[in-house]
Amino acid sequence: MEHEVFVPVPAERLREVLDDPARVARAVPGLQQDAGAEPVAGRLKIRVGSHSVTYRGAVRISRRDGDAYAVEGEAEESRGSGSVKLGLRITLREAEDGCTVVYDGMASADGRIKDLPADAVESAVIRLLSRFAEHLATAATATAADGEAQAPTPPARSGQGTGAEAEEKAPGDPGLTEEPPAPERPSVFGADVPPSSLGPAEEDEEDIAEAAHARRTMIGRSAEEVDHAPPRGRYAPVPAPQTVTPPAPLRWAAPAAALAVASAIVAVRALRRRR
Repeated sequence: MEHEVFVPVPAERLREVLDDPARVARAVPGLQQDAGAEPVAGRLKIRVGSHSVTYRGAVRISRRDGDAYAVEGEAEESRGSGSVKLGLRITLREAEDGCTVVYDGMASADGRIKDLPADAVESAVIRLLSRFAEHLATAATATAADGEAQAPTPPARSGQGTGAEAEEKAPGDPGLTEEPPAPERPSVFGADVPPSSLGPAEEDEEDIAEAAHARRTMIGRSAEEVDHAPPRGRYAPVPAPQTVTPPAPLRWAAPAAALAVASAIVAVRALRRRR
């Protein structure tokens, strides 16, 4: 297996990343590290065509003579009995505006990945190695940016101090005077609130009485009672007019009186006929 990837990062920056196992582990695409295990150890899912195989294992990387690095790894399938062994050599070759990462090695595997098409497996491995090189370049660029951001400020030359010290040591210029401090703006919160245009004499005495009565009635009552209490005063509902109906005894008084009068008249006429 041979593969080359160009990255726009100097080779020296990539060596700094490859010498740090923790940063190498972060550069492996899709690696889920195990807590408390080796830096480059954990689970890795490889996508081969429409299939995916998950391996659990570890990889060891060490620097060899010159600019070469040796990579050795072993892993087993998480769901199956297959395994894979990897022996890889990584070489950094200087190039214009960057460097070329050269992979050279061999790998043996059995299990599910052995039953997949060879061209699909080769394409998956090449894609994995290319992304690994790109992640190494990203880590090297981020490290360089952090180093520039944290670079210490160069010390001032002898005889020259900082801006504050120069101002303290500089003699006062008689032709210049310090500007007076700007006057403080008045705060809105400190201003007095003007009295209301309506004096107590102009308020309606009836409204004051209604408000006082409402406060007295609300004290000691729950919120539900106050919400459902009927309004009072000018906002009280007008009761519907009630029709006055005479009580039942008065309703029968007139017919009874008429009957009594008629009976008296009949009795008087009957007595006259007898005479």
